[in-house]
Amino acid sequence: MGNGKYLLLLVPAVFGICACEKEIDIDYREAEKLYVVEAAVTSEYTRVLITRTQAMSDNMRQRSIEGAKVVITSGDSIRSTVPYNRNGYYLSALKGQPGVRYAIDIEVEGRHFSAESTMQPMPQLSSMRFVWKKILNTEVLYADLRINDLPGRADYYFIHLYRNGLGYRWAVLTDKQQPGGELQQLITCMTRSDMEKGTDDSLNEGDRLRILVRSIDRASYDYLYSMQLMDNTMTNPITYFTGGCLGYFSAYSQAAYDRTFSTEGIERE
Repeated sequence: MGNGKYLLLLVPAVFGICACEKEIDIDYREAEKLYVVEAAVTSEYTRVLITRTQAMSDNMRQRSIEGAKVVITSGDSIRSTVPYNRNGYYLSALKGQPGVRYAIDIEVEGRHFSAESTMQPMPQLSSMRFVWKKILNTEVLYADLRINDLPGRADYYFIHLYRNGLGYRWAVLTDKQQPGGELQQLITCMTRSDMEKGTDDSLNEGDRLRILVRSIDRASYDYLYSMQLMDNTMTNPITYFTGGCLGYFSAYSQAAYDRTFSTEGIERE
């Protein structure tokens, strides 16, 4: 990476309602400009975002890339070129099928990147509630989600909670400890103090919430899990693509659930 680093956390809501990203600067020396690819084949569409990091001295830290050749393949049955749309996005009506392994091949400005991902079955959220829990002397509000796990296989999930159309919280989950049962994921939302102060990070009465639950493959899980560790390790996520770019490619099934936030009736445990 040269004399400096670009640490880029690509939060993969990226192909839900909006894309969210968090940029972490380690030092302010100039560094090599890196390509960033965020790509997904879903049960509804195929979408690819290609950008490139900029120098620290540049006011615009990322630049969208057009003119790339993006091809999705699956064995001998599918070969689809994903056309450019705008703002770095390449869009296609190609819909993925569970159990099928997809490959992406990208040629851009003399560089070549590729990756593979297997689409998983549709996930099922069995319940979702909010609950206050006492942690030492602090009351913390959690989103308590339960997923019906499929038996007889290793499963991996990505959960993204949106607030008023913007990414709010996310987590990854595996059934390693309880395969084939009901899986629980607690997502920290806010403290009682946050709510009383009305901080930007707190949920408010009437907020529109959307919960996206994605069934992902092991490679996608490993990549997203490495992203969770970034603040502690101060490194980029693990490499997903061949060719030396940042980002990931995931073929996934997704279930969406909507609700309106209300503090009425929230239990305490």
